[in-house]
Amino acid sequence: MINFYRWVKRGLDLPFSDKDHNPEAYYEYRARFNQLIANGKATSKEAAQLFYYLNRTCYNGLCRFNASGEFNVPFGKYKRIQYARGFPAHEEAFKEWEFTVGDFEKMTELEPEDFVYADPPYDVEFTKYAKDGFSWEDQERLAQWLAKHQGPVVISNQATARVKDLYALHGYLMYEVPGPRRISCNGDRRPALEVLAFRNVELPNSLREMLEVAGARTQGNNKA
Repeated sequence: MINFYRWVKRGLDLPFSDKDHNPEAYYEYRARFNQLIANGKATSKEAAQLFYYLNRTCYNGLCRFNASGEFNVPFGKYKRIQYARGFPAHEEAFKEWEFTVGDFEKMTELEPEDFVYADPPYDVEFTKYAKDGFSWEDQERLAQWLAKHQGPVVISNQATARVKDLYALHGYLMYEVPGPRRISCNGDRRPALEVLAFRNVELPNSLREMLEVAGARTQGNNKA
């Protein structure tokens, strides 16, 4: 994903069209993508192009890698896909951005006044979308690490009891809001409670009221 954004910043042209929307092409491209990873070419332009195609064409837009580091999502069920030819607007917007990948605690360049938004893998049964996954210990480590940051912090997560207890322990201000599911193996799109956790953030009264109303409405619907 980070390689894709880096190439978008540089200017990424995409060669895909309607003729590439079929299972045969998909599995050929998937095999080629995994071959690039195995051969140490995961940062190439071709890998960025194929990442876009696979994520656009695969089942429910999932991004998932197996224990061997191979992309393993099957072909999707979309009747038609419109493939982009490039991202010129994003290329312009990303001029001053820097995209990096690695463990969050190694972000030594973070300044005290920087705003941080964290979107860890949600606290659900399945979190192994990559080789190493994201454990509950990682959830705890992230919450504790961000609690030490002097600047504004926002975290989003599934509103499970232990997530709320964890964020409360570290002094986060929390609101529960409805979160419609866009990716699911069974196509479930029913709203589920998510939590937005804040630290060192002054929320306008209008936003506070909106978050409180959204949470109350969703809780009422779930009880009904």
